[in-house]
Amino acid sequence: MLHEDPAGTPAPVPPLSVVLAGGGTAGHISPLLAIARAVLETAPEARILAVGTASGMETRLVPDAGFRLAVIDRVPLPRKPTPDLFRLPARFVNAVRQSEAILDSAAADVLVGVGGYVCTPMYLAARRRGVPIVIHEANTRAGLANRVGALFTKRVGKAFPDTRLRHSRLVGMPMRREITALDRGTARRDACARLGLDPDTTTLVVTGGSLGAASLNRTITASLEALGRAGVQTLHITGRGKAVTGPEGLPLSAPGYRQVEFVDGMESAYAAADLILCRSGAGTVCEVAAVGLPGIFVPLPIGNGEQALNARGLVEAGAAIMVRDADFTAEWLAANVLPLLRDQERLAEMSRRASEQGVRDADIQMAAMVMGAAQGRIQEGTRA
Repeated sequence: MLHEDPAGTPAPVPPLSVVLAGGGTAGHISPLLAIARAVLETAPEARILAVGTASGMETRLVPDAGFRLAVIDRVPLPRKPTPDLFRLPARFVNAVRQSEAILDSAAADVLVGVGGYVCTPMYLAARRRGVPIVIHEANTRAGLANRVGALFTKRVGKAFPDTRLRHSRLVGMPMRREITALDRGTARRDACARLGLDPDTTTLVVTGGSLGAASLNRTITASLEALGRAGVQTLHITGRGKAVTGPEGLPLSAPGYRQVEFVDGMESAYAAADLILCRSGAGTVCEVAAVGLPGIFVPLPIGNGEQALNARGLVEAGAAIMVRDADFTAEWLAANVLPLLRDQERLAEMSRRASEQGVRDADIQMAAMVMGAAQGRIQEGTRA
């Protein structure tokens, strides 16, 4: 496509420039990367730039995914009156200026925000620069940054139907294609071989996420004998640096029990599992639904209760069970998890119901929002 420069000479239109803001945790970064990949599928020549802070996981995950990363200052709002509160206005103004410089340098056509500290100054900078904003909210309880951003745009996607956010519509959670295209039945044998598991044995996968969950680890440790007697094999993903050891300081060992600190590509664990026992972060809940995996959720007992809200839809649909962290004991596991693992008919029904709740094309829907925002700017003639 060509346009006329002031001298009347046709000049090529620069490729689409998309800036994506978010970070801090994998819960923000994973959907950001999924949206970026979907944009490139639609517009292969598009220029992609991610924006985060120097202290977040994005400093590793974004470059590892092959995308450029710019950083701005992290400006959290103090929860209590401290000297930092008096420095907040100046620090925030500086972060907005940094954000404006990034948008200018990138000649941004669209800003996509997925939440986190970095997003509020980026939204305000985009508003000042006239750059269209597209938002994705991953949690049932919307964060402050996205509530601010939603004041400036009508292009807002959300992962959960119960999320209350201005102008939002349900799109689901943007995920890697390895997750959304997974056929658990077809992939089971290869996944079990990769993970050192027996594909013909009922399998429980336990994970507390990348950081692990001490309470889950303790209960599983206390339940190994009962799980073994029931003929269940357990893949215990303890979390990085959270290896569980026995009395002699050696890695815990028991018949049918395999322990790893992390799994590179959770689709393998999903394919191997008959049942997953895990926290209920937004990404995990949506992935479990997308692949049709029965789940037992133990929400994180701290914070604003959003993990329990995240899991509520699957529990109400009969696709999952939820238990309070304080109630998740070896006795509870023996009374509830072991009978479920023996009931293949119920597991199959839970799997079917989970699949009905899963959304697998959120990345494509979000990419369409991005392209719509860019097209609107081009038609308005405000593109640089």
